[in-house]
Amino acid sequence: MRLVEILIPKEKRDAVEGVLEDEEIDYTLVEEESRSEPSVVITFPLPAPAVESVLDEIRETGIDEDSYTVIVEAETVISDQFDDLEQRYAQNTPRISREEMQARAKDLTPRFSTYLVMTIMSVVVATAGLLLDSPAVVVGSMVIAPLIGPALGASVGTVINDQALFRRGIKLQAIGLGVGVITAAIFAVVVRTTGLVPPMIDLFAISEIEGRVRPDLLSLVIAVGAGVAGAWTLTAGTSAALVGVMIAAALVPPLGVVGIGIAWARPEVALAAGVLVLVNILAINVTSLGVLWYKGYRPENWFGADEARVATRRRAVALAVSIVVLSSFLGVVSYDTYRTGTYEEEVNAEVAAVLESPEYTELEVIDVEVEYTDPVPLRQPDRVVVTVGHPVGTDPPLVGDELQQREGVHAESAIHLPTGPLIDSQRAEVVVHYTEIEE
Repeated sequence: MRLVEILIPKEKRDAVEGVLEDEEIDYTLVEEESRSEPSVVITFPLPAPAVESVLDEIRETGIDEDSYTVIVEAETVISDQFDDLEQRYAQNTPRISREEMQARAKDLTPRFSTYLVMTIMSVVVATAGLLLDSPAVVVGSMVIAPLIGPALGASVGTVINDQALFRRGIKLQAIGLGVGVITAAIFAVVVRTTGLVPPMIDLFAISEIEGRVRPDLLSLVIAVGAGVAGAWTLTAGTSAALVGVMIAAALVPPLGVVGIGIAWARPEVALAAGVLVLVNILAINVTSLGVLWYKGYRPENWFGADEARVATRRRAVALAVSIVVLSSFLGVVSYDTYRTGTYEEEVNAEVAAVLESPEYTELEVIDVEVEYTDPVPLRQPDRVVVTVGHPVGTDPPLVGDELQQREGVHAESAIHLPTGPLIDSQRAEVVVHYTEIEE
């Protein structure tokens, strides 16, 4: 529930009182004599879903939209009339007023200096966590990232036609991404040149980095969920802190990977992670825009509403088209994951089939690993490393030649998709490691 206090000219008193009495709203009225023009202050409680519609009715009496108005959260209202009012508005969409949402969107973005420092710190921590392959550190970086405010501010500014809020949201998002990439690159260069990580480190052996270099379409779900949850939380008037972590999860770690790719002179790493960042931030913007429009937020006057409708439609289409174009990369990664997964499954089946032969009954498959020539899609198999165990004190039968033959046939002709070969016609080298095992 909310407590509303509004300052109105004295000549509008009767009209405003008429609106409140028609709505059966309890109110108190105090004459304000300290101002040059006669004014009165009216205070009344309202259920949160009723604030916007009641204020719109009051402003239709001729009260200016920029008139002094205070809306605060009330703990308790004891009044039979208020109980009836609450039941009447219980069927309305559960959302806070346009004015309160606008104020909350502005409050979510800190001062520019604070925003800049927190963005830099979050990216530095994320980059360190990525190089350490530490999920806990990466999650910690998300907690301090101040990215939720600009992302939601741009959408709020669009639907209510607040151009200043929209421009500020877009500007801060662009600055955040630019500063994030530069910060991550500088920090990664310092780490590499000072030897804080091994100079020959394999970036693709780090799971926290690998997941951001080969993002599939499921990665898009994170950004969509973050955008929907962020906008929904904002309109409900509840804490957005946890949602801010979710939005940061879609943006901060990939920014760190972009910087690492630049520092290690791996353009394919920087490009893949950069595409993920762009897809995620566009998805967050378009989904939050859709939620706010679905919730019914519009400018107060009809002319502004028409402008907002055109701007929302135009920006939503532009964002959606950009997402579709960029998501083609995610689609390629998803296809690559499917094709290599199927290939590895078939390789495992071939290895199992060979070792089931009578001459290899004493051998046991311990591990089968497929190594690829390329770190990013579309990957081709380079080596198949098979680890087999044999009883202690025995000489194992050599199985490598037969595995090589079976794997080669498999790769060249056994697996095909309707659109073409799953794996290019090339023979992957088979390497067999033998290890003794206790019976």
